[in-house]
Amino acid sequence: MINLGLQNACDEAIYQLGLDMEDLEEMEEDAGLGNGGLGRLAGTVPRSMFLSVRVCWAAVGSPEQEVEEADDWLRHGNPWEKARPEYMLPVHFYGRVEESKEGSRWVDTQVVLAMPYDTPIPGYMNNTVNTMRLWSARAPNDFNLKDFNVGDYIQAVLDRNLAENISRVLYPNDNFFEGKELRLKQEYFVVAATLQDIIRRFKISKKGSTGPESFDSFPEKVAIQLNDTHPAMAIPELMRVFVDVEKLDWDTAWAITKRTFAYTNHTVLPEALERWPVGLLETLLPRHLQIIYRINQGHLDGIGALFPGDLDRIRRMSLIEEDGGKRVNMAHLCIVGSHAVNGVAEIHSNIIKNDVFRDFSELEPDKFQNKTNGITPRRWLLLCNPGLAELIAEAIGEGYVKDLSQLQKLNELVNDDAFIRDVSNVKQDNKVKFSQYLEKEYKVNINLSSMFDVHVKRIHEYKRQLLNCLHIITMYNRTSSSFPRGSLSPIQTTALYTECTKTPS
Repeated sequence: MINLGLQNACDEAIYQLGLDMEDLEEMEEDAGLGNGGLGRLAGTVPRSMFLSVRVCWAAVGSPEQEVEEADDWLRHGNPWEKARPEYMLPVHFYGRVEESKEGSRWVDTQVVLAMPYDTPIPGYMNNTVNTMRLWSARAPNDFNLKDFNVGDYIQAVLDRNLAENISRVLYPNDNFFEGKELRLKQEYFVVAATLQDIIRRFKISKKGSTGPESFDSFPEKVAIQLNDTHPAMAIPELMRVFVDVEKLDWDTAWAITKRTFAYTNHTVLPEALERWPVGLLETLLPRHLQIIYRINQGHLDGIGALFPGDLDRIRRMSLIEEDGGKRVNMAHLCIVGSHAVNGVAEIHSNIIKNDVFRDFSELEPDKFQNKTNGITPRRWLLLCNPGLAELIAEAIGEGYVKDLSQLQKLNELVNDDAFIRDVSNVKQDNKVKFSQYLEKEYKVNINLSSMFDVHVKRIHEYKRQLLNCLHIITMYNRTSSSFPRGSLSPIQTTALYTECTKTPS
């Protein structure tokens, strides 16, 4: 409604019917596109792309999640999405690699079907509607009549259940083998289906053709952004398609692949950088492991030529880690297979260049960049905080909705007492709304005069909730120490911890 300029008209129409728009909006589930910051990006990037009048597609790196504990966002269906069974695609797992003079073939695989679901995303006031595509896993055969007829009723539907588990729960617990395997299946399922769809669309575009030279313009038409290491398998998958299916030679395929991908690192914590056991990849995606080995060999040969005799550097930069069992370092794969690498803030980008990925930065310094993360103000300001959005528009105009840099005009109002008072009133109104929500949903009463310290992250060791608690205690102690003994500090803090299993789209 905001993007189409219909918000006020719809609010008035709903009011005339005796209803409230906010109550109505609560009835519609937000799509579970991902966890935390990556989920926010999944909802933000397509809308930022679609602000342009260009026609574009966004295949979000999340499966069409059907059920998640306390987050069954599709239980009532989604009126905005449309299934596209005519574009259903096969995704392969397991099997073996067969070598011949014609090349490598991945055979005897287990097939899962990827069903696309399209959601229209209107651009903001630009008469353009683009498409976001999600994928849902389906079994090739829903029901095995042969097993059923011999009395094996569980086995008769087992294949369907195993296939649909891929898109049933987003990011399963990977503390055990089955969880690790399912997570890797999810990550590969999304990239394999998406890449097939991209190549199909490229071939029918004006620049596409069926000849061996037809992919030279591929990077000019297709840009694939790897947000963290979750979609890293897209690199060997695109190489597999180019070399095994489209019959490009290795060097040509590798040059096109590197020009197509860019990698954004979102965290520097070691436990958040994926490392997949070689044994798991060998079983689940044997051809891709071969491709990763060959990519690694070329990568290490290049390092050896530039730094002869520096075996420790070669060990540090290898895609294959040998310590504690062989594992594939997916962050290293993303760096080697991309033409650009960036952090999401200046301090973060400096850390990855000078510390976490220092060896890679020394090898290719021009590859590393900074791209400070932002938000789409249509979603995260106009919709989420209409009171503040209206106040800003009254002060500097509505141009900031399309050009967020115009918010710098607010610097001229830092000493404007009336404006500061209005901002404080908006904050207090939002506190009241939030406290009412907490009381209604969780029966929790909070002090509206306190400072809210909010941590909206999933509860996990590496999210450091305990560290945030210690910070609150430290700040309280420092504040209290500045007042006479026995008196109460006038500053109070309310700590709020929300397990964010998804971020609204």
